[in-house]
Amino acid sequence: MAAVTYLVEDNATIRENLIPTLHDLSNCRVVGFAEGEHDASEWLDGHNGWDLAVVDLFLKDGSGLGVLKGCDQRQPHQRVVILTNYCTVDIRARCMALGADAVFDKSTELDGFFNFCNAPKDTPM
Repeated sequence: MAAVTYLVEDNATIRENLIPTLHDLSNCRVVGFAEGEHDASEWLDGHNGWDLAVVDLFLKDGSGLGVLKGCDQRQPHQRVVILTNYCTVDIRARCMALGADAVFDKSTELDGFFNFCNAPKDTPM
């Protein structure tokens, strides 16, 4: 069964390319998206049926870090991955400390991102 996936990305071009690519290259079904922290957090808090949240750091309003903080009470099967162009060592560490399951660079780590999306939840990354 496909992982119910929610995308938090404010760049329309990236969204328009990532959604069909997630469908084609991974076992993910994107059920919605948000462009900002408030809308994303509201949706994720209000829906228990999601499996994966894919979150960018820089959003139309707020940040992906705020979305990540808001997911601290998620169910054990729910994973949050940060997918960003701003993937420094410090950002990785901060995201992992806030509870991210993984952090990937949009420019150089898409293969790793899709491998993560296809891996069972208990597979270490």
